[in-house]
Order: sequence, then structure tokens, then C-alpha cells
Amino acid sequence: MQPETKQCEKCKKDFDILADDIPFYEKMDLPLPAMCPTCRFKYLLAFWTFGRFRIAKSALSGKTIITVLPESVPFPIYDRAEFVSDDWDPLTYGKDYDASRPFMDQLVELQSKVPHPHQCGVKNLNCDWTDDVWESKDVYLSRSGAWCESINYSYRMVSSKNCTDLTYCWELEYCYDCLYCFKSYNLKYSFNSRDCMDSLFLYDCRNCQNCFMCWNLRNQKYCILNQQYSKEEYEKKIQEYNLKSRKEIEELRKEFWQHIRQDAVHRENCDVKAVNSVGNFLNNDKNCYQCHFIENSENSRYTLRGWGGNEDIDVIGPYNTEKCGTCSMDQYGYGNVCNLYTTSCRYSVYLDNCEESEYCFGCVGLRKKKYCILNKQYTEEEYKNLVEKIKSDMKNRGEWGKFWPLSSAYAGYNLSLAQMQYPMAKDEAVQFGAKWEEIIEPHYENIVSGDDLPDTIGEVGDEIVKQRILCPETKLSYNITKEELQFYREYGIPLPSRHFDWRTLERFKPFSQMVTLQKGTCHYCKKEIEHYYSPELGFEKIACLECYQREVA
Repeated sequence: MQPETKQCEKCKKDFDILADDIPFYEKMDLPLPAMCPTCRFKYLLAFWTFGRFRIAKSALSGKTIITVLPESVPFPIYDRAEFVSDDWDPLTYGKDYDASRPFMDQLVELQSKVPHPHQCGVKNLNCDWTDDVWESKDVYLSRSGAWCESINYSYRMVSSKNCTDLTYCWELEYCYDCLYCFKSYNLKYSFNSRDCMDSLFLYDCRNCQNCFMCWNLRNQKYCILNQQYSKEEYEKKIQEYNLKSRKEIEELRKEFWQHIRQDAVHRENCDVKAVNSVGNFLNNDKNCYQCHFIENSENSRYTLRGWGGNEDIDVIGPYNTEKCGTCSMDQYGYGNVCNLYTTSCRYSVYLDNCEESEYCFGCVGLRKKKYCILNKQYTEEEYKNLVEKIKSDMKNRGEWGKFWPLSSAYAGYNLSLAQMQYPMAKDEAVQFGAKWEEIIEPHYENIVSGDDLPDTIGEVGDEIVKQRILCPETKLSYNITKEELQFYREYGIPLPSRHFDWRTLERFKPFSQMVTLQKGTCHYCKKEIEHYYSPELGFEKIACLECYQREVA
């Protein structure tokens, strides 16, 4: 293989395949990609469901389950505990390989018949209304979290406790409405801040306490709009703001983002402890290229939202994987290619929802299996011979190395993480080749509009927990739980007037504008730099690392 420039088969833009990419594809016997890195991310993210929670029945026992999988999925949905039980055998769905037909057609047919679990996540207590949540307790209407307790309406939270409305946060306690914040206590309405406490509306602050509406601060106390006050002055000044009023909070939010755009200094990337790496939101990574939102990873390329990866390429959501390529949500994998939602599998290709299996090819729902093809058991010798035959046929048809067809995604593009990170209108998604989930707006009676909720929490009575609330943006209803109401009252937070999914998507929006490499000049020294801030953000003071450290530190 030689480095080359190709035209993306999706967006039709030219992209480069670099010399450092090629050894990865060669080791995995994969063809060079036909899509640019951004379209590869979109494609793989379309398989990660961000669906709406709904009540259903397990197809095996009739047990009530709560799932984000839409009603449109073709396969049976089993309760997670039943899925991993001995009450059914995935090998009963096994089929012989038909060399006269494309292999992917046969695999998708198998996928449509084999049962799937109703949710991801294990070792949870009272986390029924969740998905992709692990080893947590009392988590409600949240997705993608681990080691958490008493969390509501959040997405990708780790080791956090007693918080509501978090997005991509680590080690927070008693926090509300935060995006990309770490190791903080009693922090609200903040973005990209660490080691802070008892503060509101912080951006890019570190080790700050009792600060309000501030940016780029380090090791400060009692600051408002980046001006220093005494403790007494701060406490008096903060009383001038009605922080219990939803209307005032929204006005403050607008003012806060105006300061972020005009006054804050923005480093060329948001990386922390990233060595010899290219990407954004990297944390403790080494030798990674065009990777975003990854932690503790090494020697990986074109990876999005992962942890602990090593020598991976073109992967989404890996967790402690090594030498894997073109996978979506592979955990503890080694030497895998084109896997979807797999855990603890090795040397396997084209698996969907398989666990603790190795040397398997084109299988769905397997557990603790070896030498299987299309859910049929073979001897080691039979397996190796047939795999070579299938790979040869796939290469001749141009199938080999291409991920699962978008038609086999569990949900439409609009109900996936792809829509969060790379939003598209329906016609764009369909042109991309993805499905689109048509959502029927339900009809409600005896419901109050979110716009008609009281402005302050002090005006809210206990009866609110019995009331359905209609989100004016999504036309979906939601309710306020007793625990949630108690949290809002304790911290003087006004009731949310919008559906929890809308709040998550709105909070996530800056991330969708901070992963594409941009060329520009440093606001201070005027040298040419590469950064990740889309022009749509309107950030005025984008700085190189040296100038950022001088201006901020």
C-alpha cells in the first residue's frame, strides 16, 4: 500500500490516507477506507442508539422492560438477564454459508432474527431507566455512565454522585447543568472547568471557589465577572442576582456565552496530558492521531469517544481494546474487525452483541463460543478453511472490510449519537444512506406546558410530581420526581421547562462544533495555528499554546 489521496464516497471531498495509517490496515488485512475520517465517524456513530426510553415486554418471558431500542427493530428484545441466561441458545439460529449470495445479506438476515438485550450495562441497582450504565446505583433517565450514584438526566458521567443534567463529566458531586467538568463540588451552569466548588457559570476555570460568571481563572476565590472581591463583598454582590428565577438564569446564560465568545481565551485544543497526539478533548493519551474524547489511550488513529485503547483504528466507543479496526462499541476486545456491541471477544470479525467469544465470524448474540460462523459451530480446521473462503468471496464482491450496512443499525440516524455529534436533516441522512425514525407525536390530556411552569422553585407545590409537563420544543411529556423536586428545592434551582433529552442535546451542541480541524491564526502572536473551534461558535480569542499559557496562567 502507498499513501494516496482519495475522494470520499459519501461527501465527495478529497481526503488523504497517510503513510502512518497504512500499517494498521495491513496488519488487519483491511482495504484502505473509501470514506473520509468525518464520514467514517458519522457512519459508525449511526449504530450507537440514543433512543427514547419506552416501556416494553421481554419477548422471552413477557417481563416488563425499559429500553431505548425503538419498536421498529426487527429482532426480538429480551430482558438483559434473560439474554445471558441458559433459557435460550443462539446456536439454534445457525445457518450455512451460501457462497452464491453476498455474505453481508446473510449476516443481516441472521441479525434480524437473533434476540438482543434490552439495554447495555451490568452490576446496577435501581437503574432501570438507563442505557449503557455500569456498576451504578439510583441512576434515572441517563445514558453512558459508570460508578455513579443518584444521577438524573445525564449523559456520559463517571464516578459522580447526587447530580442532575450532566454531560461528559467526571467526579462531580452536587452539581447541576455542567458540560465537560471534572472533580468539582456544587458547581452549576459550567463548561470545561476542573477542581472547582460552590460556583456558577464558569468556563475554563481551575481550582476556583465561590466564583460567579468567570472564565480562564486559576486558583481564585470570590470573583464575579473576573473581578476580585472580598468575601463580604462577594456575598453581598451575589445577592443582587435572582439565581432562583428561570428567566434570570436564561438571561445570565446568554450573557455568559457572550463572554465566552468575546472575552475568554481559547487554547488551540482542550487536551490534557496528550503526548505526540492530534485531536481534541484528549486526556492522558500518547501517540494518537485524529482522535477525540478519548482517555488513557495509546497508538490509536481515528478514534472517537473511547477509553484505554491501544493500536486501534477507525473505532467508536472502544473500552480497553487493542489492535481493533472499524468497530463500534467494542469492549475488552483484541484483534477484532467490524464488530458491533461486543464484550470480551478476541480475533473475531463481524459480530453483533456477542460476549466472551473468540475466533468467530459473522455471528449474533453468542456467549462463550469459539469457531462459529453465522451462529453455527465448526471445528477449528473447518472454521479456518471456511473463513478463508468467505473472506475471498467478500473481497471479490468488494464487501470485505466494510462495516455493517446502515440499514442494520438498531435505530434511525436521528435517534443515534451520530445526530448528536454530526446533526443532519432527514434528507441529508437518507442521502448518506442512513435510516430515519419517524416519530409520532403523542396526544396528552391534562398536561401543562413547560412555558407555564412557575418561575422559581419556591412557587412550586408538592402536587407537581403528579403533573405531566409538555416540552414546547419536542412536544414530548416529562414529569418531576420527588427526589428531583427535593434536589431543586435544596439548591434553589427552577424547574426545567424542557424535556430532558432536549436539555442534553442543547448542552452537547458545542461538542458538535469542536472536533473538525480548522486553520487560523493566534489572536495574540498572529502565527498560523490549527485549532478545533468552528466559526459558528464565534470565539474571538483563539490562541496558540504559548500565548494561552501566558495570558491565562
